[in-house]
Amino acid sequence: MSIVKATSANVLWFLPTHGDGRYLGTSVGARPVDLNYLRQIAQAADDLGYFGVLLPTGRSCEDSWVVASALASVTQRLRFLVAVRPGLLSPTLAARMTATLDRISNGRLLINVVTGGDPVENAGDGVFLSHDERYEVTNEFLAIYNGLLSGEIVNYAGKHLRVEDGRLLFPAYQKPRPPLYFGGSSPAATDVAAATIDKYLTWGEPPAQVAEKLGVVAAAAREKGRQVSFGIRLHVIVRETNAEAWRAADELISHVSDDTIAAAQKTFSRMDSVGQKRMQELHGGRRDKLEVSPNLWAGVGLVRGGAGTALVGDPETVAARIKEYMSIGIDTFILSGYPHLEEAYRFAELVFPLLPLGHRSNVVDFPHANNGPFGETIANDRLPQRQTASRS
Repeated sequence: MSIVKATSANVLWFLPTHGDGRYLGTSVGARPVDLNYLRQIAQAADDLGYFGVLLPTGRSCEDSWVVASALASVTQRLRFLVAVRPGLLSPTLAARMTATLDRISNGRLLINVVTGGDPVENAGDGVFLSHDERYEVTNEFLAIYNGLLSGEIVNYAGKHLRVEDGRLLFPAYQKPRPPLYFGGSSPAATDVAAATIDKYLTWGEPPAQVAEKLGVVAAAAREKGRQVSFGIRLHVIVRETNAEAWRAADELISHVSDDTIAAAQKTFSRMDSVGQKRMQELHGGRRDKLEVSPNLWAGVGLVRGGAGTALVGDPETVAARIKEYMSIGIDTFILSGYPHLEEAYRFAELVFPLLPLGHRSNVVDFPHANNGPFGETIANDRLPQRQTASRS
């Protein structure tokens, strides 16, 4: 049985708690990422109708739970995809945190299960387990965590974790628990996804490679009598013409030096993440072959860890590429772009109308008192006529 083509898409945006700016790999064009700025992005994503936002995790980021808690009360529909970290956090404490944030946000919490792929960062957090041992911990963590959130009294004795009389007194808002998202490209990660995860995530590889990976996960889940759905993490560079979009892509890395690329690639090479290695293989640390698939550009990955590819083009082109991923089973798109505030607007205004959004009811056609958009009043006397911008 093949993976079913997605007929609608949920689109999430990204909160850049590790920094933002107009260019990559430089302080030129950088901007302070404080709570006020993150609030602007979250409220823009909420107003524009995005399904939710991803908050990254790791020592380079502000804590995702604290930030999500601060922003839940200033948004209305926006969901928050927040990380739990097996090995760093007790599963019982994580369950209480999950239930609390889910309740105070009225069911707007999504959970991103992150095992961690950088041994140096893991050691700094007191985790000295091998790659496969971390996934063993993840499996045990989720057995306890899911049991608690499902209302069970948990007694568990595993290789790594042990709990006696574990219980959750105050349940989550969503039943039986908030959805679990998870990414990982190794066989150990596939085992976790097949056994426990609701939505499997991949970074933005060419569609053929993504289809192959999804097929492996889907088959593993079927062997366990389960089904999983699929999402993808990508950057976007959308402009009104393809030429403008590709100029913007070149401009984004215009301040990146060869030394910066070399230093970044050296750091990535120490990681034991299979997904990170797959990202590196797309570009090999070279600037000259960054379009790794039609309109899929690997320039971000020269200096950024994790998701390193962007869809580049005019609205129709980017929408077509998204639909290509939908045709292989992707129904969730977690997107970002630089700077994150401006690109959130560009993508929503230019591409949302071209997509079969699963959260279309969130995308209200400019519910403002002046019934816009119509641009600035002409000569202080009349409104511009509504028209569709022509593109070449």
